[in-house]
Amino acid sequence: MKQNLKIAGVVVAAVLTMSNTAIADEEIEAAAKLFAERNVSSWIQNPVVITAIKAQNKKNASLTQSDVDALDKTWRAESANSGGPMISEVTDNTLSKFLRDIKDAQQGLVTEVFVMDDKGLNVGQSDVTSDFWQGDEAKWQKTYPASPNAMFVDDVEMDESTQSFQTQISIAITDPATGENIGAVTIGVDAEGLLMQ
Repeated sequence: MKQNLKIAGVVVAAVLTMSNTAIADEEIEAAAKLFAERNVSSWIQNPVVITAIKAQNKKNASLTQSDVDALDKTWRAESANSGGPMISEVTDNTLSKFLRDIKDAQQGLVTEVFVMDDKGLNVGQSDVTSDFWQGDEAKWQKTYPASPNAMFVDDVEMDESTQSFQTQISIAITDPATGENIGAVTIGVDAEGLLMQ
């Protein structure tokens, strides 16, 4: 059994070493999509997720881009200082607790989970993100404004803090009552663990 795990680890490392090739990208994307189909689809339709996004969309409906930029600036300052009232308001909410439970249940495979609203602002998160506004990034731009349940699998990158290869799976979150996108989710996943599933 140990020999099989060692061989599997060598194979995974070889695939990840070639992460810039089409073959490796296809392997990771296929594994990510399978993981999302088996797990994430049920997570993002949970009433805790839908209710939190809809409430924040309503609360922030009149925000201008200047307002969004100001919120993001405050968040970044708090993040640089290891926290503050804005970050606490998000990390202490019901959705964030739900997302931490999801992350913990995956036993290291999932490295982070965060949910965004219809402007790309964080609604809840398992771990504190460096910024509050994701609307200027592909994780939001390639999901929320796209088709219902649109999915985007980002490139594999080495995460310096964990010294492991990771990718992000982002998916549009659709309101089951209307069939319209109301937000998006991003799930950070350990790429080696993903390929070994």
